[in-house]
Amino acid sequence: MSKRLTSGKNQAVATPESAWRKRKDAWEHLGYVLSEIASEHHDEPGRKEHELEAGRLLGLLASIEPYWANPGVDYLNDVVELMSNGHYADAMQLVYQANQSFRTITQYVDMDGHDQPQSEGEDPAGGIKPYVPMVEILLLDNGPADEIAKFTEELAAQRGRTDPFHYNFIVVPSVEDALAAVVINPSIQGVVLTARFELATRRRLSSTLHKFITNRTAGYFESTRQIQRLLDLEEILDTLHPQLPVYLMAGVALESIAHEITGRFRRIFSRNDGMDLHLSIIAEVIERYHTPFFAALQKYAKRPGGVFHAMPISRAGSVQNSPWARDLVDFYGKNLLLAETSATSGGLDSLLDPQSSIKKAHELAARAFGSHRTYFVTNGTSTANKIVHQSILAPGDIVLVDRNCHKSHHYSLVLAGAHVSYLEAYPLNEHSMYGAVPLREIKARLLQLRREGLLHKVKMITLTNCTFDGIIYDPRRVMEECLAIKPDLVFLWDEAWFAFAGFHPVYRQRTAMSVASRLEAQMETQEYQQRFAQQVQQLPEPGTIDAPQNDELWLNTRLIPDPGLVRLRVYSTQSTHKTLTSLRQGSMIHVFDQDFAMRNRNAFREAYMTHTSTSPNYQILASLDIGRRQAELEGYALVQRQVDLAQSICRAMTRNALLGKYFRILDSKDLIPDEYRCSTSATPVRDGLAAWDEAWGNDEFVVDPSRLTLDISRTGVDGDTFKHQYLMDGHSIQVNKTSRTSVLLMTNIGTTRSAVAHLIEVLVKIAEELERKIRLEGQLPALNTSDDENSVCLPDFSSFAPEFDTGGGSGDVRKAYYLTYQDPATHFLSSAQIRERIAAGEQIVSALFVTPYPPGFPVLVPGQVVTLNILDYMDRLDTREIHGYHQALGYQVFTGETLAGA
Repeated sequence: MSKRLTSGKNQAVATPESAWRKRKDAWEHLGYVLSEIASEHHDEPGRKEHELEAGRLLGLLASIEPYWANPGVDYLNDVVELMSNGHYADAMQLVYQANQSFRTITQYVDMDGHDQPQSEGEDPAGGIKPYVPMVEILLLDNGPADEIAKFTEELAAQRGRTDPFHYNFIVVPSVEDALAAVVINPSIQGVVLTARFELATRRRLSSTLHKFITNRTAGYFESTRQIQRLLDLEEILDTLHPQLPVYLMAGVALESIAHEITGRFRRIFSRNDGMDLHLSIIAEVIERYHTPFFAALQKYAKRPGGVFHAMPISRAGSVQNSPWARDLVDFYGKNLLLAETSATSGGLDSLLDPQSSIKKAHELAARAFGSHRTYFVTNGTSTANKIVHQSILAPGDIVLVDRNCHKSHHYSLVLAGAHVSYLEAYPLNEHSMYGAVPLREIKARLLQLRREGLLHKVKMITLTNCTFDGIIYDPRRVMEECLAIKPDLVFLWDEAWFAFAGFHPVYRQRTAMSVASRLEAQMETQEYQQRFAQQVQQLPEPGTIDAPQNDELWLNTRLIPDPGLVRLRVYSTQSTHKTLTSLRQGSMIHVFDQDFAMRNRNAFREAYMTHTSTSPNYQILASLDIGRRQAELEGYALVQRQVDLAQSICRAMTRNALLGKYFRILDSKDLIPDEYRCSTSATPVRDGLAAWDEAWGNDEFVVDPSRLTLDISRTGVDGDTFKHQYLMDGHSIQVNKTSRTSVLLMTNIGTTRSAVAHLIEVLVKIAEELERKIRLEGQLPALNTSDDENSVCLPDFSSFAPEFDTGGGSGDVRKAYYLTYQDPATHFLSSAQIRERIAAGEQIVSALFVTPYPPGFPVLVPGQVVTLNILDYMDRLDTREIHGYHQALGYQVFTGETLAGA
């Protein structure tokens, strides 16, 4: 047995999108195989088969486990030794203990330092909880094994019973091993570097993992100076996982290198500073764990006191003894009501004027999300959008807006009085949805406004990243090229569905805050300034109203801005509750604005005051604090699992013939036209980490692999019916939006493997039901698609009526909106009546926002001209919910007399 286990070569180290799952499955399956061997119920051939399978599993674990501290390679070797000596029952017990630790991402340890399967909070002795969380620290050191062992033992000896957690070291000898560990092991909470290391690994990495590391290290490690190589490694680690603190254990006089590395490492130590390193590791994780407002709220709830203030429900006063309302306490529990208060003192704080716990929570969130400033919002990203728009825009300012953005933007612009220039996303008529706004469309609009002498009035551009359907922009390219035309343009990125993205190395490169930070750093470099100087020499001035020909060259050139003129002013609004941990309506505003202090601090404060309640929900605030903590400590692990589970749904679709007959997951080739993609793969994430990273580094648009558009056109059922009757009513499965021919599935950090299995099982049952219908009825009803002769293309924005047109493709929506307040300014017309008037040469102008759900964006806005194409689209919609349209009366439009006097 020993020979079979040790003679075969280890398997290649898995890629991160599968490492956590393969590792967990291998440990669990190994336990089953050992139980079969130990049971002695099998004949010799059966036993040999199980032994061979055990050998295969050990080979897999031998390739992965060196990059984990817990259970780790030594623990695995103990299992191998027991098996080699025929002690299968004892080996099975060790494997069982290891498997218990996989119940949570964080493991626990007893005070003697032995790994345990104990669940958090359990206390077998009935006294003080003897178990504390166990985290993992990466140590890069290729020195003598005995020296490394002595060093790690010395730090382990520093453990105290009062430490809030313990840690174990993962020791690797090379840069490639260190990067592989950080990529595939999301449990790592810190990195300690020494000057003793090799560059290349001696282990066998999977081809895609090796290529990813090779791509990320390109241009680095060209210097032979070890200190420069350490600086290179720190920079790469920061791009992969900026939440990780990186410490340097220097082997030379620290003062001789301090001037070269100032600000790059969390702290520098000598090899004799074991105690300080230990305390630093503990303190840094505690700092990320700290939730100042949640802690203050907990402390407040535990204090005895009396309420002579508002809120009878505070401290459960009005309900705990009521025979009619007691069930509220029973359902929610006492803690929630004990924490319900109007107080802003006693350790609590004011959201409108934070000075203590909320202020600190904001600062920690800014660090976690990479912003200059972060603000909590307790009534959703709809309010967050209104705050940002009002703080930036004055009446008459021009703002470029994706027409398909969330309705909160449209209403925000009415309130702000800005002149709106709507941008068109590319349509996906076959799937009844829109994509995103091409960069060429944005540049063309800016150049048009410049030709018409209106560029000075342009203040902001608002884009949704990612879109409802998972289309993701390249924010770096958008911001660089727009700033090349308008150097002081303000960007609002609506990242309502993208709060999680900053905690994964591939996603992060397409987030607003990360891109802003990288641009700020790169525009200060000499290399960037030289590139701009070359562009100036090669590119003529933009076109004018009389000579627009130069604009074509600007459209076809990859522009970079003048680093001497640019002001980076970037805002991001995120629905934390949508994709991270938070109670409903918990959102954040992230600010990366170089001019905030001088130009926007007061306006932002007033806008925040305008839209923020004086009675914010403390439970939402506390959950935002917790959500930030969780994202910093285990965000990478959770996001990677989210992606992997989504891909397991895709794999089920392709492997099950019955599912494939009725369902299909739309891929990049379906959702992004070829002209916006450099990559050729339809599903880059399934081609491995390197292909995924390359596509996201180069393509204009990419698709979020955790958002799955399920094409159901072959079922004969429309999306709305499929969502409600088949999934929700039939099987209690919640899904996101729908279109005529699809439903949107999304995994998130709370999705489990069992939930995914249930979804697949339900889809199989639906497919089987459809098969039965075919046998009984002969065929399924067909859905109209874009190939049908009666289908209608998704309508573009028509135009603003002359009464509301402000030039450059922009219009005054506010003027049209408030014009309806005059009486009588409007009347109702049916589709047929509007068609008659259009045929007679009359211009019909909408008085309201008309928003069908789905798709959830306005087809008409106040002041927009109604066209036949829009009516054709609306007449064929079978959506049950259309805001702004009266089923019995029709469309509310302006009267001719009103427009004449406008």
